[in-house]
Formats: sequence, structure tokens, C-alpha cells
Amino acid sequence: MKYYLYHILSWPQLLFVAEDYNQKIVGYVLAKMEEDVEVAHGHITSLAVLRSHRKLGLASKLMRSAQASMVETFEAKHVSLHVRKSNMAALHLYKQTLGYAVKDIAKAYYADSEDAYEMELDFDLKAKEEADKANASETEAPSADSGVDVYAEEEPAKLNM
Repeated sequence: MKYYLYHILSWPQLLFVAEDYNQKIVGYVLAKMEEDVEVAHGHITSLAVLRSHRKLGLASKLMRSAQASMVETFEAKHVSLHVRKSNMAALHLYKQTLGYAVKDIAKAYYADSEDAYEMELDFDLKAKEEADKANASETEAPSADSGVDVYAEEEPAKLNM
């Protein structure tokens, strides 16, 4: 309990909860900033969403909120986390949805001796990738203000009578 209280008191900006319509907590993310380091970076300590509320995008929304707060409040350059090698759902979330990369393997990281992937997300690299993606999509399709009617149908065939 002291561990969680320490996080809440030290980094209240990095705790986010998801509630249902009855104000029951259905998910949370608990994060911290690494202390005594040259480059400011965060660490995701814990992420959980009730089974009944999974596949709704809550975990990714919680993670993005914590990540944004790390950057805005603490000027973090990257964020790290550990995840069980066997946790395929979490690995998909972190790699495919959020863009984390595996940096290393922590042998026997968990109490049951299971290994963990050490993962990291570089905020500057992620921002550059998103900007490049946005620029690419702008050049591929005409926009509403380009003067081209993107909703116009092709000219109908003329009938010969």
C-alpha cells in the first residue's frame, strides 16, 4: 500500500482512472518519473482494466493520458515499462497500438520467475512518425479546400436519342 501511496503523492499528474456511469473505477494507470537521471523519462508502473470493460479502448486512452502528462508536466523524453512475455494482449497494445519497442529482456523479473520484456517509447520519435504520417495522408487525397469536389460523382453518360 505504501508503494502506491508514494506514487500518488509524488506524481499525482501521472495517475489516471476510468469510471463507468455509476462512478465505479473500471481501470487505471499508475506511472512515475525516474529519479536521479540525466534525461527525464517516465515509467509505467501499473495498468489495469476490468475484464468486463476491455476492448473498449480504455487502456490505450489511459496510457496516452499518462504519456501526454509526462511530456507536458515533466518534459519527459521517453517512457518505459515491463510486461510479461506471456501477456499477448498487453504486448499487442504496447507494440501495435501505442508504438513501444522491446529494448531488452529482464530475466526472472516477476515473483513466479517469468521473464519480462523491457519496452520503451521515444516521445520525439513518435511525434515525428505521427507528423510524417499526417503529411503523407494530406498529399495522397485532395482536401476539401483544394478546389476539387471530392464528393462529386463522375459525369453521367450522355444518352443518344
